[in-house]
Amino acid sequence: MDYFQTIILALVQGITEFLPISSSAHLILVPVLTGWPDQGLAFDVAVHAGTLIAVIAYFRHELLRMTVAGLGSFAGRWNADAKLAWIVVVGTVPVVVFGLLGKSYIETVLRSPLVIATTAVVFGLALWWADATGKRTRSEESLGWRDAVIVGLAQAVALIPGTSRSGITITAGLMIGLTREAAARFSFLLSIPTLIASNVLIGRDVINSPESVDWGILGVGIVVAGISAYACIKLFIRLLSRTGMLPYVIYRVVLGLILFWIFW
Repeated sequence: MDYFQTIILALVQGITEFLPISSSAHLILVPVLTGWPDQGLAFDVAVHAGTLIAVIAYFRHELLRMTVAGLGSFAGRWNADAKLAWIVVVGTVPVVVFGLLGKSYIETVLRSPLVIATTAVVFGLALWWADATGKRTRSEESLGWRDAVIVGLAQAVALIPGTSRSGITITAGLMIGLTREAAARFSFLLSIPTLIASNVLIGRDVINSPESVDWGILGVGIVVAGISAYACIKLFIRLLSRTGMLPYVIYRVVLGLILFWIFW
């Protein structure tokens, strides 16, 4: 893989990780559609590390408060930040469990353009329905344990390529009454432990893999993915109240139909 391909794939990861259009689908499809070789596990770890750094940097103040409050909860000090911290922990459990149980099946059988086409359309329409019918009155501070389980189970479904982790968690957030901005923020906060767990799992495979690692390529991938992801988070949240979810729904449906036309 050369540096041009690295920059393109890192931009794809950075831009699509937090938009509700599925980064995993695009990372699978770009090599398929261009004829480029598969980028390999090491590159996947690198660009996911870049997006992880980006979301941590964007929510650094909230994360600091949540971490301090979460640790304080062990001493009986409980407040809204502590509750949100534990809500994120509870919401992460389903994806970790299902990810461990179904890892090999997901990475082989489900990495198919037709699977991606189906999930792009189905969950795109689900996002449209949730955005159109959701009450959009709640903030993320109002989340309870039941809400955490609902959104967490939705996140586990995103293990299927093309579903979009951010897309389905935002969909679930809208369905339980969160505002668009609150659903997006909670989705992004929920992505942090998920990305950490994903990097650990894939990183273990990289360590055990005999393939050589080009550190220059990985470094460029981390930087490009991180910068593009940070900009994407900022713009997405800023524009969300004006654009709603319809542009992303249209994109997903069109993408799915094109994939059906190409690969059916």
